[in-house]
Amino acid sequence: MAEHVYEISVTWSGATTGYRDYSRNHDLLTDGRPPILASADPVVGRGDRTRWNPEQLLVAALSDCHMLWYLHLCVEAGVVVTEYRDDAVGVMDDVRFQHVTLRPRVTITEPSMIEIAERVHAEAHKRCFIANSVNFPVGHEPTIVVA
Repeated sequence: MAEHVYEISVTWSGATTGYRDYSRNHDLLTDGRPPILASADPVVGRGDRTRWNPEQLLVAALSDCHMLWYLHLCVEAGVVVTEYRDDAVGVMDDVRFQHVTLRPRVTITEPSMIEIAERVHAEAHKRCFIANSVNFPVGHEPTIVVA
């Protein structure tokens, strides 16, 4: 089995002089890509609501991984997708994620491919590296429309 390594740098500067005083703003960096401006969730960690927080990034990673596998598998199945939008929702309690629900709305070109386009979501879920790495359920509520 191949090993894949992903290197990310998290950078922060400031002064931790008091709980209410230090900035939660930080940058996520990797070679050759623009930085992601991140912070804590404002509700639970006094962060900046204009920046991404780790919880949003986890939900985004699940959605993104599923979409990339889905598109790949649609090509293999002969389903022509022209649009894909996922309005994913993650639900947490005070300790951990309880579940994430992906709600992809997929536009395809052929009415005869609707059933296959729906089935491909299950296989995309099985292959998603991120979904295979989390310890909470990831559900799917896809909608398939024909252009």
